[in-house]
Formats: sequence, structure tokens, C-alpha cells
Amino acid sequence: MAFLRCFGYNVKRGGVADVRVFAEGDKEDQSDSTMTAGATRYTSDKLKKFTMNFSNSNIIACGGFSRVYLANFPDSSLKAVKIMDRSSERLNRIYKQELDILVKIQHDNIVKLLDHCDDDEFGNMLVFEYVPKGTLQDKLHGNNTILSWRNRMAVAFQLAQAIDYLHDKCALQIVHSDIKSSNILLDDQFNCKLCDFGSAKIGFSSSISPPTNRVMLGSPGYTDPHYLRTGIASKKNDIYSFGVIILELISGVEAFSSVSGERLISKAASILNDASKVAEIMDPRLDRNYVLEEAKAMVTLAALCLSDFPGLRPSASEILENMRSRISSISFLCSVGKKV
Repeated sequence: MAFLRCFGYNVKRGGVADVRVFAEGDKEDQSDSTMTAGATRYTSDKLKKFTMNFSNSNIIACGGFSRVYLANFPDSSLKAVKIMDRSSERLNRIYKQELDILVKIQHDNIVKLLDHCDDDEFGNMLVFEYVPKGTLQDKLHGNNTILSWRNRMAVAFQLAQAIDYLHDKCALQIVHSDIKSSNILLDDQFNCKLCDFGSAKIGFSSSISPPTNRVMLGSPGYTDPHYLRTGIASKKNDIYSFGVIILELISGVEAFSSVSGERLISKAASILNDASKVAEIMDPRLDRNYVLEEAKAMVTLAALCLSDFPGLRPSASEILENMRSRISSISFLCSVGKKV
């Protein structure tokens, strides 16, 4: 979809403070670490002030229907304020759905909502924790930091944990429907934070048939072809997208080339059929600093996730079990139950 896929960014400013912040005079309730719908703490006037009057110099990301501003709160902490266009009923529905989801979920690998504010003048606003290292897309395809093999495997494992939580561990049962590298934020330690729930589908255990006259939308290179053909949404749509992310982590190649129109899955076809050839597609920026057997195991896993038949794709919990048993680089995550 054209509107902003959340707020990955690199900002040359100070560090990050605690994720829970309060306006002057407010007191923190230590017993409650999650917000609820209606628990608005900040007015639009305060958010305007914290973003220097929504100054263009404070824009850290933007899209067709939203903008994200860096906000400096009274305690000197940095937050991200996402302002969403409310010019149509459809955009209002997207905002309300994202808000409804985010106030009800909590996971270490999902970006944390801190507040929201509806304003007739400025638009619908969501206040998020600040995630300072930008997006996975930035790190894989930019010219700055090179993610190590261990970091890449940690991101894959943490993303699978987030998907498993959404699919089977939270009461809502959510299909994210737009998993891609630009919707994966990275914190100071390069931990994964999945964001942007504007396309999510809620409240079913496996699949739903499409409503009539529905327009099929998706991100090129990541969207499940089965969904595009049939319009049937299911958890396996997310699993397909996860398979593309695996290939992206291994190869450092974008999921879709806007220049050639070629999909990464097409470039990797021979490797998916024969994992022993994985060295042919490994990201040269790794300079051979990777574990070959792990790379083979991840390509084999990607091939399962990218099956033409959704029923043959693994569940998120099966992906996690596969990685625990075959990817020693994430053993430190499993042993302590924490992030990298």
C-alpha cells in the first residue's frame, strides 16, 4: 500500500530513553505497562510542541498518506509521532484498525505504541517508541552498517517469534499481511521490531474468503502469489513473506528490483531447488563471514515457506523449532529467552 510503512530511520541525534514517557505533571503507574484505547495522555498541541510545530526538519519518514516526526519529550526522550491522513473513510478505517490492534498486543519484537491522539486539524496521531537503527531494508541495502551473520539470524528468529505471537499466542489471532524489510525496525542492539498493522486481518484461525469487489493489494516481491490469485487471506501469507525475508537476509538483494522488475525469488530459484549452491547467492558484504551449514539450512527453510501450496508451508512455531535445532547462531537467544 502507498501509505507509510511505519518509521524506520537513522537520525543523528541523542540516545533513547525509557519507552514509557509522560507529560509534565503526569505520574507513571508502575502496575500497567500497556496502554488501552482511550488512554490518551498527550493533546495535539503538546505533540505539536514536541515536534517543533511539526517542522519539516523533524520529519524522519513519510509516505503517500502519512508522515512521521521525531518528537523530543519533556524528559529529553525521543519518540516517533506518526500522523495519518484522515481525508477519507478508508484511511480512517486503517487508522482505527491499527490502533485497535496495537493497544491489545504486547511483544518484545513488535513496536510499542505509547499514545494516540485524534485531531480534526492535524490528523490521526500515533506515538511510538523510538527505534534508532532504522529499518532492515536500510541495513541490508544501504551503504552504512553491515549486519553480521549472527545479527541476521537473530532478526530472522525474532521475526518468527513476532509472527508466532500474532498468529497463535495473542487472543486476536492476527495476520500482519505486509511483512517486508521496510516494516522491520532495528533497535540499538539490532533487535527486530515489527511495525505497521494498517493492512492486518484479525479474528480468524486460518483463512478467510475475500469480500466481493475487494482490490488485492500488496508489496511487490513479498506478497503471496496464492493470495493475489485467490484473494484468500491466511496465516500462510505471512509465512510466504517470511521466506522472502530469509532470502533477503542471506543475499543482501532486494525483494523486488524497481529497475528490472525482477523478484528475488526468481533470482534464487536454482538455490531454492538445491541448497548446496547457497554460496552463489550469499551477500558479498559478509566477506564469507557466515556459517555455510546454517545458510544451507535457512535456504531449505525458505523453500518450504515459499511453497506454491500454502498448506505445505510451515507454521511460525515450526519455523522456530527448525531454527532452534539447526541454527547454532541463535542458541544464545534460546538459552536466555532474550533478544540479542
